[in-house]
Amino acid sequence: MNTQNIVTPSAEGIAASIRAAKGRGLPPVEKWNPPFCGDLDMRIARDGTWFYLGTPIGRPALVRLFSTILKMEAGKYFLVTPVEKVGITVDDAPFVAVDFEVEGEGRDQTLSFQTSVGDTATAGPEHPIRVVRDDATGEPSPYVMIRAGLEALIDRKSFYRLVELGTHDAVDGDSWFGLWSGGMFYPMIPSSELPE
Repeated sequence: MNTQNIVTPSAEGIAASIRAAKGRGLPPVEKWNPPFCGDLDMRIARDGTWFYLGTPIGRPALVRLFSTILKMEAGKYFLVTPVEKVGITVDDAPFVAVDFEVEGEGRDQTLSFQTSVGDTATAGPEHPIRVVRDDATGEPSPYVMIRAGLEALIDRKSFYRLVELGTHDAVDGDSWFGLWSGGMFYPMIPSSELPE
């Protein structure tokens, strides 16, 4: 006879577990491998809004808490604690970069991004920028790596500011328009495709 209690995962239970385990800094989710407990009706929309049971989560502190226990494995997103792992839905990227700061210029430039949940990342080898263009419309979607495979979609206002900082450089013998940060050049669009 099994005397173990079967618990259905809930956002409240996960929040309570992580509050109990939380220390300083980000939790070591990469070291946690608890059993999969099922999917949770939680979704992160493309604009960075977190939903639980179809309703936006209105408490920024709770959203921040959940964002610290987010993990990506095999292309899927999970919230993990030391004792449970639940799947969630992410429409695009789990974070949105809502602002950035610039230091220096040209090849010495650094771009430091801030997300809507308070994470920061300076673009460079560990935090690359990439731009994906929609096949049908050509519309660019820029991303920056925040941590452990978790990217932030760079919001439109920040992307327009980034374009103002762009420059042309050679990539594999072709001229590209892109950005420098952390000693690396991030191509955005072939120079030949820019309007005159």
